Amino acid sequence: MAMIGVGIDIVDLDRAERILTRHGDRAMQRFLLPAERTYVLSMAQPARHFAVRLAAKEAAYKALSRLRGASAVSWRDIEVLRDRRGRPSVLLHGKADAVVSAVGPYRVFVSLTHTAKTAGAVVVIEV
Repeated sequence: MAMIGVGIDIVDLDRAERILTRHGDRAMQRFLLPAERTYVLSMAQPARHFAVRLAAKEAAYKALSRLRGASAVSWRDIEVLRDRRGRPSVLLHGKADAVVSAVGPYRVFVSLTHTAKTAGAVVVIEV
């Protein structure tokens, strides 16, 4: 396998909190898929988990941005999930999946982190 892209992004937690306060469910609908919304809303600090998902989605977009057609990828084409042990993963849907699949079978690696003030993510995509 060969790496086709790496992306990194950081989101300010205060900014995520403002987005949720001002736009509430509309923001959740725009940026997150149903399973992501359920997870975020189940947490004691939803803004922290919302922010880290935004960072992961932006990092994934950056990782595939060199590929033809990547500009058509939307927020909801990238899903951030957690397995039973809490390990994060990224699942590509729609345009994101099509863009990377056009190059070949792929794997996506993600690392998430957050502090009291920021949330960050790194995504690597291999084909």
